[in-house]
Amino acid sequence: MENRFLFRGKRIDNGEWIVGSLIVDKHQHIETGEQIEIIGIYPSEYKDFSKRIDPSTICQCTGLKDKNGKLIFENDILSGHIDVEFPEDETRKRVVWHENGWCTNEPGCDDYEELDDFDSENFEVIGNKIDNPGLLE
Repeated sequence: MENRFLFRGKRIDNGEWIVGSLIVDKHQHIETGEQIEIIGIYPSEYKDFSKRIDPSTICQCTGLKDKNGKLIFENDILSGHIDVEFPEDETRKRVVWHENGWCTNEPGCDDYEELDDFDSENFEVIGNKIDNPGLLE
């Protein structure tokens, strides 16, 4: 499977992250008539079952990898030291979908920058907004 078609989400039963194909099953409950939506991930490493996930944790893969070769997903937090004269200065960005593509957004900034090869080569994933919201402070 191409990386850009991967999704991840946290399992409802144990809170662990799972990566694979997104499954959305909408149907009507036979007895109550209530509309039910079941969201799961069919993991690429397993072939015989799907796992239900918390919909608020769904993140799509951007198809890009960070400088260490780790896949970059929506809501990931990237860290980089891009000024060689000031290596102690760290830049942190969150990966988001904005208008027509994957972008990064720095904390406290209203501007969005396109996620590109520069980010892939100079930044690394240090966490994500769901598990580590404090990394953006």
